[in-house]
Amino acid sequence: MIPIVILAAGASTRMGTPKQLLSYQGRSFLRQITEVAIASVCEPVIVVLGSNADKMRSEISSLPVVVVENLLWTVGMSASIKTGMELLYTLPHLEAVVLTLCDQPFISPQIINQLVETYHFTNKPIIACQYADTLGVPAIFDHSLFAELTALQGTQGAKQIIYSHIHQVIPISFPQGAVDIDTPEDYQQLSKHEDYTFVTS
Repeated sequence: MIPIVILAAGASTRMGTPKQLLSYQGRSFLRQITEVAIASVCEPVIVVLGSNADKMRSEISSLPVVVVENLLWTVGMSASIKTGMELLYTLPHLEAVVLTLCDQPFISPQIINQLVETYHFTNKPIIACQYADTLGVPAIFDHSLFAELTALQGTQGAKQIIYSHIHQVIPISFPQGAVDIDTPEDYQQLSKHEDYTFVTS
């Protein structure tokens, strides 16, 4: 079993409004990434909420996902990862976990599935997406790294683990992963990509 954890607890301070609820191609970013995750080979789909949790929860309440709330979301990304990992510890027979965010609008089921396929083919502990001269999420982490993910502190995120084990990381190319939406300017620039179609089946 390989679950996917969507980290969506942040307050979007640079955006000035909850970016999880911003609309793109007729759906919110949060609903979009959740539907993409559902369409992938990963299960279950776990969504970690925090800031504006009630609004976020209603956005995906009709979808077959597990929602958990990070009450310490102000601490930083590490607290959301820890919240998701704590739920994973209650599930049996876990091989690995995929971690992803909701502000990379070009994530597709194919990208997530490629992470899983590469993980199974290479037997490497981390498969990470490569874009803009960096490695990052979406990424898959072997169960042997669960304790390290849970031990992250403050604003540390999954990239900390990726680079701590850089010689054991297999990258997959995802150039469009460089597009993430943090500011109003980013959101305006996204209009240039309206011709991109998300495939969820």
